Amino acid sequence: MTRRIGVLAVQGDFLEHLNMLTALNVKALPVRLPRDLIDVDSLIIPGGESTTITRLMETFGLVEPIKNFARQGNPVWGTCAGMIVAAKNVPDLDRKPLGLIDINVQRNAFGRQIDSFQTDIMITGLKNKPFPAIFIRAPIIQKVNSNVTILSQLDDGTIIAAQHNNVLVTAFHPELTTDTRVHELFLGLVNVER
Repeated sequence: MTRRIGVLAVQGDFLEHLNMLTALNVKALPVRLPRDLIDVDSLIIPGGESTTITRLMETFGLVEPIKNFARQGNPVWGTCAGMIVAAKNVPDLDRKPLGLIDINVQRNAFGRQIDSFQTDIMITGLKNKPFPAIFIRAPIIQKVNSNVTILSQLDDGTIIAAQHNNVLVTAFHPELTTDTRVHELFLGLVNVER
């Protein structure tokens, strides 16, 4: 069966995700409306601006359909702003996040755009080779529920990637690198969950 990965395409880095998935020979489709979820097996919520993404999801009627999509066991991955959108609790977000994964997230934890950086990180499931993580006005995970698995932390213990069942979140932008391993990790989740 051909995997069909949806990428929420209302704002942010959706083209970069679509391009990386295409490079991995995966059928990648933009998701802009609730009916688009019918055609996909999983969903990536990209980085971008979390307030804008949540507002546009409300405008296009995507909030409840995405929640239902995840509740049905379909894999969902949120990157950077997508992690904020997927979280259960984001104190400084003026809109309610989706609550797909029981984590507390702090937005813009590393500062402004000028404070963006790249660093090599270790990620559970990627063997013992560092991943070149790009952080752009990135969030962090402040707290995880006991049922959430931490996949990556910075050297100081800051949590930057986690998973619970079919929901994966990363504080960084794998789609802005040439390293496809985090996308491949998500594709492995797609294979397991479907």
